[in-house]
Amino acid sequence: MHKTDVIVIGGGLVGMSIAYGLAVLGRKVTVLDEGDDALRAARGNFGLLWVQGKGYKNSPYARWTRQSVALWPAFNALLEMDTGIDLHLRQPGGFQLCMSDDELAEETRRLAWLQDAFDGDYPFEVLDPAQLKSRIPGIGPEVVGACYSPMDGHVNPLKLLRALYAGCTLRGVKIVNGVTVDAIDQNANGFEIRAAEQRLGAEHLVLAAGLGNRPLGAMLGMEVPVRPNRGQILVTERLQPFLHYPTTYVRQTDEGTVQLGDSLESVGFDDRTSSAVMSEIAARAVACFPRLGQVRMVRAWGALRVLSADGYPIYEAAHDSPGAFVVTCHSGVTLAAAHALRLAPWIAGEADAPGIRPFNLARFKGQAEVRYAH
Repeated sequence: MHKTDVIVIGGGLVGMSIAYGLAVLGRKVTVLDEGDDALRAARGNFGLLWVQGKGYKNSPYARWTRQSVALWPAFNALLEMDTGIDLHLRQPGGFQLCMSDDELAEETRRLAWLQDAFDGDYPFEVLDPAQLKSRIPGIGPEVVGACYSPMDGHVNPLKLLRALYAGCTLRGVKIVNGVTVDAIDQNANGFEIRAAEQRLGAEHLVLAAGLGNRPLGAMLGMEVPVRPNRGQILVTERLQPFLHYPTTYVRQTDEGTVQLGDSLESVGFDDRTSSAVMSEIAARAVACFPRLGQVRMVRAWGALRVLSADGYPIYEAAHDSPGAFVVTCHSGVTLAAAHALRLAPWIAGEADAPGIRPFNLARFKGQAEVRYAH
C-alpha cells in the first residue's frame, strides 16, 4: 500500500491549490485525479479574480472572497518563485457593464449593501456612459453605465493550473492520473482508498473533486449537495490590446485573444455548447464592444460549474470521519490563494480559520443555525 500524510481526491484548481499549500507546509501529499473523461470545471474558467458584488446578503462570503484576492500577490509570487511561470496576474480593478437602467440600479443597490456591511470600506464607483467611455474608449452605445471596483483583477487560469502542477511536483507531491476511486474505508490509521488494483493510505483525506464530491461524500456517510451549472465561453482570434480591465462579460487575455462568456444554464450534466446560447453571448459582447462584430471566433466550449445547494462554498471537517475534509466551490481561481494559504493550514491543523465556519455542511441539515454577521 502507498502511504502518505494527506490524500487529495481531485486534480482541478481547488484540489491542486490545497495540495500545493499542504506541500509548502511540508506535508507529504498524494493527489488522485480521475482523468480526461472527468467533468472538469477548471477548463471552463473565465480567469477573473472577482470581489465586486460577491457576498451580497452573505458578508462572510464577501470577506472570504476579498481576503483571497488580497492574498493573490503573495500566492502568485510563491508560485512564480517555485516554477518560473508568469501567471499574468493583473489587478487593475474591474467593470460590471450594465445594459439597462434597471440593471445598473440593482447592481448599485447590491454594492451599497456590501459597502454598508464593511462599514464603508468597500470601494466602488458608479459610472455614466461618458465616464465609462473615458476609462474604456471602445465601449458601445448600448451600455448605459457600469460599476467599477479597484478590488478586482484577472489571471491566466490555464497557466495557473500548469503552475500548480509544476509547483506541486517540485515540492514532492505525488500526482496519480487516471484514477477512479471505488471505495473509501476508515481505520485506526486514517483512511484507505481503493481504486481498481491500487491501495492508498493516509491519515488525512481531502475531497476536492467538484461534482464528484457527492458520490465520494456518500462513501463516508455524508450528503454533499452539489449540482452542475453549465457555462459557455467563446474565444476570438488574437487582437491588438484594447481592453485593459476585466469585465464580467468580456476579457482580453495576455495573449491577445478575447474571451466572451457568463452564461448560466441548468442542463444537468450536459457540457456541450449550444448555438442559441453562443449567439446570445456573442450579441451581448458586440453590444458592449462593437469592434468585436468584425472578428473571427476560433474556439468555443461548455463546462460544468460546481454549485452547492445555496451557491456558496462548502468547507467541512467531517465529524463522523475525523481527518476527512470536504472542499467545494465555484470560484476556483478567485479563491485559489485562500485555499493554498489559509485553508491548507486549517486542514493541516496548523491554524484556525474562523471565517469559513459558516460554510460547513450543517447549514444544509438544520443542525446549526448559520448567522451571517454584518
